[in-house]
Amino acid sequence: MPDKKYDLITIGESLIEFSTNQKLKDSECLHKYYGGDSLVTAVAARRLNSSVGFITCVGNDPFKDYLLTSWENEGLNIDYVRTVDYQNGIYIVSRSSVHEKEFTHYRKKIAPSQLSIQDINEEYIKSSKIIYASGVTQSLSMSSNEAVRHAFKIARENGVTTSYDPNYSSLISNPEDAKEYFNEIAPYTDILFLSEKYDTKSIFSIDSLENIMKHLNDMGISTVIIKSGSNNGYYVSNNNNITFIKFYTQNIVDTTSSGDAFNGAFLHATANGYNATEAAKIASIDAGLQAQGIGAIKSIPHYDEVYNIYKSEAV
Repeated sequence: MPDKKYDLITIGESLIEFSTNQKLKDSECLHKYYGGDSLVTAVAARRLNSSVGFITCVGNDPFKDYLLTSWENEGLNIDYVRTVDYQNGIYIVSRSSVHEKEFTHYRKKIAPSQLSIQDINEEYIKSSKIIYASGVTQSLSMSSNEAVRHAFKIARENGVTTSYDPNYSSLISNPEDAKEYFNEIAPYTDILFLSEKYDTKSIFSIDSLENIMKHLNDMGISTVIIKSGSNNGYYVSNNNNITFIKFYTQNIVDTTSSGDAFNGAFLHATANGYNATEAAKIASIDAGLQAQGIGAIKSIPHYDEVYNIYKSEAV
């Protein structure tokens, strides 16, 4: 197989982010940025010096040029970002204290919902080491769900690693839909990220995390990572060999999209030859640093910040 051009290509939505560290009723200024789970994953990997592509549809509205320019400045490949005559979605996040968070979003009939099979170029998929998508991407529309399944089939047929996160949220879908999305994509999935708090309770009727990981490994999903808030760390199962990695930091400011940052760092490390346990350690540092700031992407760290810590702790 020829050398791959990209470490990672992600498929998903982009949203305009407005954030503040005050309560929304008190805030007179909101900071503009951008987010979206698959986009956060892409940027996290890119800031660790991976080559990364992003597939989405962007709305032809006043935010379009800001988004496209920002992604180019990050170094993302956006050859397969399609402009459509829909609005870009928006979410607003307020974190006035560690224990108090306000979140609202406007994402019905937004531009990324127009994702379809026509946005999935076979040669582009084959040019990457890893493909990533989430249940959020599947939930956008029937056509976006088909696009994810099509991309994963192409990847599986061509030896490209596939990675998936249900990323279940009751604000976006319901447990029945989340189960359906997972069941559709599971046969084509190599790496699976799960949240103990949301995904494991919504998708599986299995109590033990160890039994869930064994069940998934036995299904053919070789690597399973469960993010466990109750145990302050990550369970990593690779072909039924389970290790546990602690959260890098307890100094949490805002956990918005820290799980997505973890995913991007983990996939970056995997694409660059680290084993699952090593990749989880790198990703834990990345997610921990990201959670020390406000918002999804602004606080994602860069290569030197993460690897200086990883190398010092690996000694």
